[in-house]
Amino acid sequence: MRIARFSDRDGQIRYGVVEGDAIAVADGSPLLRLRRTGRKLALNDVRLLAPIAPCNVLALGRNYKAHAEEVGGDVPQAPLLFMKATSAVIGPEEPILLPNAAPDRVDYEAELAVVIKRAARHVSEQDALAYVLGYTCANDVSARDCQSADGQWARAKSFDTFAPLGPWIETDLEPGDCDIRCRLNGRLMQDANTSLMVFSVPHIISYLSRCMTLLPGTVILTGTPAGCGFVQTPPVWLKAGDVVEVEIEGIGVLRNPVKREPQ
Repeated sequence: MRIARFSDRDGQIRYGVVEGDAIAVADGSPLLRLRRTGRKLALNDVRLLAPIAPCNVLALGRNYKAHAEEVGGDVPQAPLLFMKATSAVIGPEEPILLPNAAPDRVDYEAELAVVIKRAARHVSEQDALAYVLGYTCANDVSARDCQSADGQWARAKSFDTFAPLGPWIETDLEPGDCDIRCRLNGRLMQDANTSLMVFSVPHIISYLSRCMTLLPGTVILTGTPAGCGFVQTPPVWLKAGDVVEVEIEGIGVLRNPVKREPQ
């Protein structure tokens, strides 16, 4: 099932279930209970939003061996956690804004995102997927100059618009074997499979739940594969007019244009 969050022509924000080129409008919340209203809208008549308004955005660094190697870092011995501000979240087709404070070294990172549906604390790997609502595409946009200068990653990854999510939440997915790709202006930049993750989704959920309660609506970004812009020769930075697409097998395509933040 594909669960979408959208704004209709009247500006009302609703949830619904995507069925082909239509969306079955629902009442309630996917974190509690969705109830179909019997009403359907054409997908072209709504504006898709980030499929969840997360309470927390947790993210992993260097969770693909090839990416760890290309950035010159060791493969982590345990999941390498950082956090992104929830104010960075945007939906499909919303512009990634190059911030005035750091416009010149902004990079893309295609990632599989996990959405938690119920509170998880001290969860075993065997039970971990029972706490998952579903999965969506994510782009862990990063200001590399800030990342290097700060010595930690929170600011570099938390500028407004730096956490695109979408286009919807897919509830029926095997997260351990999905092709994941990033295209920049149609050019393939990242091409891998989630089977290449250092730490699997069940392991990540179990590990994080031993640190903190994973609240309903928590989004976990599971790391990016090799091929980021800053490792290209010469480096490829996002610029105004670009279009970034994150595609994950079984979910769909998250597409975002790039613009300069207004002065």
